[in-house]
Amino acid sequence: MILDHLDNWRHYTALHPGFEEAFAFLERKDMVDLPTGRYPIAGERLYAIVIKEDGRGRGRARLEIHKRYIDIQFTVAGTDEIGWKPAAKCAGEDQEYNAEKDVAFFTDKPEAWVTTLPGTYAIFFPEDAHAPLGGTGAIHKVVVKVALTAG
Repeated sequence: MILDHLDNWRHYTALHPGFEEAFAFLERKDMVDLPTGRYPIAGERLYAIVIKEDGRGRGRARLEIHKRYIDIQFTVAGTDEIGWKPAAKCAGEDQEYNAEKDVAFFTDKPEAWVTTLPGTYAIFFPEDAHAPLGGTGAIHKVVVKVALTAG
């Protein structure tokens, strides 16, 4: 897992060939005005989801994992709190892995919480279980999904 400010994204481009395109999308000048929904960047290999909803609070945020995508979770407005736990330590499967949706949910509690303020992001790899929308109040965020493989 990585937590950083958008200004520093270039430090991480060597980690995945899709990161440069992903962060270019997050730097859009019209980001605050984009309506909720899915935005293709490079087909199924790279796309963004704009979310505007109230946080669930830490008690209702569920740990999830993805096997085919890396999540870049960027906060546009509000304050999100995202729980984290190594996926290998998750034992309480709440919803088994759905390959079509690339997600499984767990009843485990996070080992740590990170706060993403406006302009900051967290990157979650398949080995990182994460519980998004753990903040409270209105949260405007963008999740960029980066496929692990180009195919």
